[in-house]
Amino acid sequence: MSVVACIQMASSPNVGANLLEAERLIEEAVSQHARLVVLPENFALMGKSEHDKVEERETPGSGAIQSFLAEQSARHGIWLVGGTVPLVADADDKVRAACLVFDDQGKQVARYDKIHLFDVALVDSGEQYTESDTIEPGDEIVVIDSPFGRMGISVCYDLRFPELYRKQLDQGLEILVVPSAFTAITGRAHWEVLVRARAIENLCYVIAPDQGGYHLNGRETYGHSMIVDPWGTVLNSLSRGPGVVCADIELGRLQSARRNFPSIAHRRLQCLDND
Repeated sequence: MSVVACIQMASSPNVGANLLEAERLIEEAVSQHARLVVLPENFALMGKSEHDKVEERETPGSGAIQSFLAEQSARHGIWLVGGTVPLVADADDKVRAACLVFDDQGKQVARYDKIHLFDVALVDSGEQYTESDTIEPGDEIVVIDSPFGRMGISVCYDLRFPELYRKQLDQGLEILVVPSAFTAITGRAHWEVLVRARAIENLCYVIAPDQGGYHLNGRETYGHSMIVDPWGTVLNSLSRGPGVVCADIELGRLQSARRNFPSIAHRRLQCLDND
């Protein structure tokens, strides 16, 4: 059994202030004995404009945000999933939205670049988002070994694409992390349904930290960070504002669920490569 934690934030355009807030919340998670801590998408920067992230982008292996993640994981002896970090892209006017994983020695052990980009118009509020203007999509699925189980990594809008998680399941997925920044409108409509559905259909744990509050760019994010077990039960959640969500996860429970309710073994259709 291990204690895992979601960090919920309402990040600002000030990287330094956001890192201080993340440090405080990581310490709070550690005080609750968390050994795996997951930060939300855009934890270090929610810019006034989408182009702010391009100005703050870092080179892989170098930069204030990456140094912060390495230092925090080593200092506390925890595994730390760094939400998303804006890293250099092939295009000079874009970034890679990279989710970086650090082990308990402060070593980066994985990188996942967000695949699905949020290019949508929300009719009810008039909000429009075009992440592809400033983000270059990734194309690699990432599942890694960890002390907590086989961990799949995804980010926010990825949550709407179940075929991604079936591919991860084929690579041994047991624990899914989904750092997010869901809008208030889409969050109210779909957040919990999607998080619980991914847990149920893959019989896996889901650790889903979300941004939650009002931001200086005028955006409102939904919050309701949660940890869900393989049966779809919400083990713990936080509605709004900065905070920490902790819960126990146990691989024995996952294995029992898969053994007693073998829906994964009953699959008749497999995801097929297009090439």
